[in-house]
Amino acid sequence: MSDRFDADITRVVLRPLASPLPLGMVALAVGTFAVAGLQLSWIPPGQSRAVGLLLLAFVVPLQALSSVFGFLARDPAASTGMAVQGGGWFSIGLTLYTGSPGHVTPALGLVLLGAATVLLVPVVVSSLSKVLASIVMALTAVRFYLTGAYELSAGHTWETASAAAGLLLAVVALYAGLAFELEDSSKSTVLPTFRRRQGETAIRGSMMDEVRGVENEAGVRRKL
Repeated sequence: MSDRFDADITRVVLRPLASPLPLGMVALAVGTFAVAGLQLSWIPPGQSRAVGLLLLAFVVPLQALSSVFGFLARDPAASTGMAVQGGGWFSIGLTLYTGSPGHVTPALGLVLLGAATVLLVPVVVSSLSKVLASIVMALTAVRFYLTGAYELSAGHTWETASAAAGLLLAVVALYAGLAFELEDSSKSTVLPTFRRRQGETAIRGSMMDEVRGVENEAGVRRKL
């Protein structure tokens, strides 16, 4: 069978998907707001197990689902970012649920510092096309850094700074969720999402722009 005949019969099927970004963003907003409330003593420390269970039951599954569909939608930066965030919130939730209320966990601090650092990879890549998504992930990295510093030092200044960053992150994530939801529903930019380059082409480009180079993408090419 000749190479030409193979090329003539090869078909790549792409399935339309709703954007998973709004789901991951609103889940993030809920999680960071709840943990900030615990850090600022809006609820008693004895409620830490309940907050941990909230993260495990609500935030983590939604971010994991967003990550999976992000990969299926061929967006490795956004999906990797959601997966790393989900792992960070899973670590926080599990520690809150199993740990002693009001006590720090240095091991969690190290994990969060690591998660914040590797999260900078999708932050940089997303900044080339979807600036708003990059900002949300960058704020999540800052939030993880500050929370990790508190878990390692038990300093209340770090805890307060982490809570403040968490509240800011909740507001920005909620805006991003709304902006991306409106954009996906209306097929046009309603609220600024600061797309550029390939991110802008994804909204305003043609079908040929979207499938150009698909033969070189993971899942189509032979090697990853």
